[in-house]
Amino acid sequence: MNGRPASAGGVARLKSRAEFRAVQRGRRISRPGFVLQALKSADRSGVRPARFGFTVTKKIGNAVVRNRIRRRLKEAVRLFGMKEATPGTDYVLIGRRAALTLPFDQLIADLTSGIAAVSRNGNAEHGSRNA
Repeated sequence: MNGRPASAGGVARLKSRAEFRAVQRGRRISRPGFVLQALKSADRSGVRPARFGFTVTKKIGNAVVRNRIRRRLKEAVRLFGMKEATPGTDYVLIGRRAALTLPFDQLIADLTSGIAAVSRNGNAEHGSRNA
């Protein structure tokens, strides 16, 4: 992972393209500032923390804009997302331009409601694309 445990204030991260692609098969929910995808891990052997991946496409803006959106999403997850996330589930947040200007409180509210929505009805299992 990234060298620091999730319990020490860090967030367990998705890094490889294959991990991001796998989560695309799971549930998806849209919010003004991001699209949230979630997939329960197929590995049932042990309980691992929820993992998060962050992406912002080039059509959103230049690198400065994309990085700022990514940083805002990461901070929202660090502060509140780990509390709401289901252990053993992988989440991907795809940033939207609105994440740049949304009040941070609204971004956090959208994140917590989004995580709850994808976790309902099947606990983010394969197949269902919307909540």
